[in-house]
Amino acid sequence: MLQIHILRQNPDFVIERLKVKNFDASELITNILALDEKKRENQVKLDATLSEANKIAKTIGEIIKSGKQDQATQLKERSVTLKAEAKTMANDLELLNNEINSLLLQIPNIPGDQVPQGKTAEDNEIVFSFGKIPTLSPSALPHWDLIKKYDIIDFELGNKVTGAGFPFYRGKGAKLQRALINFFLDEGLKAGYTEVQPPLLVNEASAYGTGQLPDKDGQMYNVGLDKFYLIPTAEVPLTNIYRDTILKESDLPIKNIAYSNCFRREAGSWGADVRGLNRLHQFDKVEIVQIATPETSYQVLEEMREYVSTLLVKLELPFRIVKLCGGDISFTSAMTYDFEVYSAAQKRWLEVSSVSNFESFQANRMKLRFKNKNGKTELAHTLNGSALALPRIVAALLENNQNETGIKISDSLIPYTGFKMID
Repeated sequence: MLQIHILRQNPDFVIERLKVKNFDASELITNILALDEKKRENQVKLDATLSEANKIAKTIGEIIKSGKQDQATQLKERSVTLKAEAKTMANDLELLNNEINSLLLQIPNIPGDQVPQGKTAEDNEIVFSFGKIPTLSPSALPHWDLIKKYDIIDFELGNKVTGAGFPFYRGKGAKLQRALINFFLDEGLKAGYTEVQPPLLVNEASAYGTGQLPDKDGQMYNVGLDKFYLIPTAEVPLTNIYRDTILKESDLPIKNIAYSNCFRREAGSWGADVRGLNRLHQFDKVEIVQIATPETSYQVLEEMREYVSTLLVKLELPFRIVKLCGGDISFTSAMTYDFEVYSAAQKRWLEVSSVSNFESFQANRMKLRFKNKNGKTELAHTLNGSALALPRIVAALLENNQNETGIKISDSLIPYTGFKMID
C-alpha cells in the first residue's frame, strides 16, 4: 500500500508513473486526498475538543472546593457534552480512515524508473540469455507423454483422488522432486540464506500484508470456517514473519529461504499452454525472501537475479531473463525480472521464476520498519523470488534431456537423485 504522504506531496507524479502500469489513478487519488483533508480537519476539531475537556477536568475540582457550585454544575454538563462530541468525532474519524485505506488498497505499487513501457508480455525486455537450445530427434516427446512412458507422474490418479491439477509423483519422479528441493535449499544455504519451514496456512492479516488480499482473493484457496488461506507461495509467511516489527539497520539484509507446497486456484481455460506440468493447483517451490534498506534494495534485487541465474546454469538449462514491462508487472511489484527456460519438445519458453522488489509497498501494509543509524524509524524494503518453482523446471529437464535410452539427469542433481537416468 502506498504511503499517503507520497500522494499528498506529489499526486501528479504518482498518477503519471502509474500510467506505466496502464492504471489511471487520477480519480482514486482525488477522492483519497479529499477524504484525507476532511480527516485532518476533523482531527483538529477532535484535538481541540479533547483539550477543552482536559482543561475542565483539571479545574472542576478547584471550583467545587471554592464553593462555586452552579459554575461547577455547568462545567460538568459541558464536560459530558464534550465527551459525547469527542466520541462522535472519533467514530467519524475511524470511518474516514477506513474509507481512505479501502481506496489506498486499490492503487498498485509505483513502478520503478527502470520498468519499460508496454501493455503485454510481448513488450517485455530480454536482458540476458544463456545456453544453447537443444535439438531433439523427430520422435521426441513432450513431458506429458514422457511421464506416462516412464510412469513417474500420474495426473489421472490425482484427478481421481483430488481433482485436475493435483498430480501424484512416484518412483524416480518423486525422487527427482526431492532432489530438486534439496539442491535448491542447499544452494541457498551456501549463498547465506537461513532456512525456514513455514506453515502452509496464513490468516487474513498475513494475506493482506503481502498483497494477496484483496487483489488475488479469487486465486486463493481458503478455509472459510477458520478464515485461513492456503499459501500461494512461501513469500507470504516468510515476509509476514516481520509484520508489526521494528528491526535494527544492522540486522539488514535479512535473507530467508523456504521450501513449501503452493496452492493456486488458477481459474482459466485449458489448452497446450497449461497442459501437464505447465500449470498446477498444487506444486512445490523453494522461495527466497530478503528484507533490505531502501538504499540497498535494488542492489539486492540484482544479487537475487544473479543467484537464480546460477541455479539454472548448474541445471544446464537454456534460459533467458526478461524485465517485465508496466502492463505485465504485478499489482504489488515495483520491478520484476522473470526467468524463462526453453522447453525443447514444446518449442517455447516457460516461466520458472520471478524476482521482484516491492520497495516499501508490502512493508507499509505490514508496518515492517527498521531504525536507521540516526535512530529514525522508516519502512524497510521487501524482495522475493522463486529459487525455483519445480513443475516447469521438471518439464524442461525431462524434455531437453531425453534420448533414445531414457532421460539423462543433470550432473548437479545426481548426488541428490542417486541415479543418472530415468529409464
